[in-house]
Amino acid sequence: DPKRDSLGDKMKEFMRKYDKNADGKIEMAELAQILPTEENFLLCFRQHVGSSSEFMEAWRRYDTDRSGYIEANELKGFLSDLLKKANRPYDEPKLQEYTQT
Repeated sequence: DPKRDSLGDKMKEFMRKYDKNADGKIEMAELAQILPTEENFLLCFRQHVGSSSEFMEAWRRYDTDRSGYIEANELKGFLSDLLKKANRPYDEPKLQEYTQT
């Protein structure tokens, strides 16, 4: 199947480009390079959540309507708390920008 071959080639190219330590996996630090933002929330979050149970505890704390999703208003609270915990200064317009991003 030509489509499948093309996808396989693209995946190999992607891994060659971003899998810096060539272990066949994309780690958080590598992912941060793929998805750069002014504030890298993935790495920041990873530094403050050590286990999957801590992640689920944080998820439940911010998924206030228990929908299984983090909506924009819930995300804004999460980002605000995360930035405070990481001692990163921000203002309301910047927080809104991060939330929309």
